[in-house]
Amino acid sequence: MSDQELQRLAEKLSLEKFAVPFLHKAYFNKRLRTTGGRYLLNSHNIEFNPKSYEIFGIDELIGIILHELCHYHLHLRGMGYKHRDADFRNLLKKVGAPRFCSSIEETKKKQITAIHMYECLDCKQQYPRKRRMNIEKYRCGKCHGRLKKISK
Repeated sequence: MSDQELQRLAEKLSLEKFAVPFLHKAYFNKRLRTTGGRYLLNSHNIEFNPKSYEIFGIDELIGIILHELCHYHLHLRGMGYKHRDADFRNLLKKVGAPRFCSSIEETKKKQITAIHMYECLDCKQQYPRKRRMNIEKYRCGKCHGRLKKISK
């Protein structure tokens, strides 16, 4: 789906569900990782995560569009547009928008495990680290003993 098709879909859903036109921009932002979409308060534009559409399909995207349009329309009317506000929750129920989007599991799998393991020579306390550290500069936080690298 292109940005133009996304824009037309957002405009169509806004007119159908809210009876108010969507007058700003809707587009995909590849830098979004943990969220399905984001309403920008200053510009009133809405960004969407393209992975949500690729993984879950059009139905999930429509739900995210409706959710973000709830933020958009409430903010422009000066009503409670935040997740905890009653106005927002009531409008979500009225238009049938989900409160949360489906989780993208790929972002959780990319967590880096520790690749450097250090151990205190005195108390045997172990320190897993993602980055290499200078063992001449640092000491054990428990007993102030010297450290040695035990694995990479």
